[in-house]
Amino acid sequence: MLKYYLGLLISLLFFNQTLAKNINILENINLTFKCELEKKIIKNSKYNYQVFLAKDLDKKYLNKFEIKSQQPETLNINGLSSFLSKSIKLSVKVVNKDIVLFKAIDNNSSYSESGIIDRKTGELVHEITKNIKSENSEKDITFYSCNKKENV
Repeated sequence: MLKYYLGLLISLLFFNQTLAKNINILENINLTFKCELEKKIIKNSKYNYQVFLAKDLDKKYLNKFEIKSQQPETLNINGLSSFLSKSIKLSVKVVNKDIVLFKAIDNNSSYSESGIIDRKTGELVHEITKNIKSENSEKDITFYSCNKKENV
């Protein structure tokens, strides 16, 4: 199942440059999740797509990961990273009954974050790419298992 999400995420990143419209919000949602880290894949000058399990890492939880969407174009992501929480304009926004897919790129197009969460299974993949324009780009791909929390 994780191969499917990773493939979908990579496809999104590859085809993102050619898509004319990257916004498809079909549902209004207000969801909060508590997520547990499963593993992280790191690619940089030190590691070449090396896998680290949750037990090997310091940060193991996302206590409050929030997704709010409103048709036709509003999507807010909070609690995953400060970059996504502050991003007013996500470049990719897809929300339907099964998935939420999102991507944000900084003004210099040198840093991006994207993610996909399966609303049914709670599987979340979060990718951070640094130095996009460089031959030595860096990636952190983090996998979480999430459970819905009741919104209060």
